[in-house]
Amino acid sequence: MIFDHILQTIGNTPLVRLNRVTSDLPCPVLAKVESFNPGNSIKDRMAVKMVEDAEKDGKLMPGGTIIEGTSGNTGMGLALIAIQRGYRCIFTTTDKQSKEKMDILKALGAEVIVCPTNVEPEDPRSYYSVAKRLSREIPNSFYANQYDNLSNRKAHYEQTGPEIWDQTGGRITHLVVATGTGGTVTGIGQFLKEKNPGIQVWAIDSYGSLLKKFHDTGETDPAEVYPYITEGIGEDFVPANYDMSVIDHFEKVTDRNGALMARRITREEGIFVGYSAGSAVAGLLQLKSRLLPEHLVVVIFHDHGSRYVGKIYNDQWMLERGFLEVRTVKDIFSGMGSRKLITIGVTQPISEALELMRHHDIGQLPVTRDGELIGSISEGGLFSKLMNHPAIRNAPVERALEKGFPVISPDTPLERLPGYIQKDNGAVLTQDEAGDFHIITKYDIIQALSH
Repeated sequence: MIFDHILQTIGNTPLVRLNRVTSDLPCPVLAKVESFNPGNSIKDRMAVKMVEDAEKDGKLMPGGTIIEGTSGNTGMGLALIAIQRGYRCIFTTTDKQSKEKMDILKALGAEVIVCPTNVEPEDPRSYYSVAKRLSREIPNSFYANQYDNLSNRKAHYEQTGPEIWDQTGGRITHLVVATGTGGTVTGIGQFLKEKNPGIQVWAIDSYGSLLKKFHDTGETDPAEVYPYITEGIGEDFVPANYDMSVIDHFEKVTDRNGALMARRITREEGIFVGYSAGSAVAGLLQLKSRLLPEHLVVVIFHDHGSRYVGKIYNDQWMLERGFLEVRTVKDIFSGMGSRKLITIGVTQPISEALELMRHHDIGQLPVTRDGELIGSISEGGLFSKLMNHPAIRNAPVERALEKGFPVISPDTPLERLPGYIQKDNGAVLTQDEAGDFHIITKYDIIQALSH
């Protein structure tokens, strides 16, 4: 089939059975993999709908500017339609969003304005407020406002809901959506419940968001709102796209559990998913006791994992937030990034060793001869030598050579490290699969265990 333009490829995304990450559940679970859309997310659907409806209503004229506050995915969909129809795009986003998302928006020709996350929605600095202000100031501009624009949920009522109903032959019993603006869960849920009122709609929320509280009580509690890491889900206000009567249950998921599950889905199912998919499946597993063998669950996989390679798919980022459990030496150096091993040649002057220590803020250096590790030099060992013989700083490193650091296997358990790192030996060396050496100091171990 030949399409006239890229927007015609939006929709008709596949349902894929999950096999491993949901193996403990009593019923089949199908993932609606929305990364097959051209913008790699479910937001393509409602982005096009919002613009088309704005054009029909005269809110967006030829040559106009599309303005939106976005966590990235909606901006991607809007940018695609802007390219196809000749609009300018300006997007505001928060400083918690991944760099990859911002870079993608810029690559598509959009202007991106980064705003602080930890401010109230009404704060003039918030990405909501900045988007609204720009829409007032710029002539012939359209503020898409995915949160309160009901074309958002209408897109899913008209497209995504019918697709799921047809793909499951009407057998779906549960819909699971990690939700933010409310358009996806409400639109799909409305359609499905019209087909079968018994279908359960479960929304997955994040700790730090107020959506669950509002659903359960009809009230909002500012005390429940605080910064969280998960992207694309949860809110600190209730968007107009929500019809809470459509949602049967809200379940909260921690930042850590959502991130770990996303990594599991990618590694165990071969579906490269974003953060919200991890949260959705983690929330579903928390609700295991409510499921029966005759049920059929559909969970929405909103976007693609490529937008999170610097975050949940980065071991260092995960370790820094305490999301990965540190068990071996390999866990430590995997979380240290591409830090190059700094060494000093045995014939180089001690003054150069001191300068290296100062420049890199380290307390010891492996010493090499002809590229081979033969010993070490440390600030502790140099202290007494320099105090008694200041001129030694011009002598070769060989004059202050100490014993070498132990070289241990990367699979060495952390509990065995005290046997290698002693009072007079502040580090160990290990090799990765490529044969490159890494130094692990006492400070590195303390840092890894303190998160």
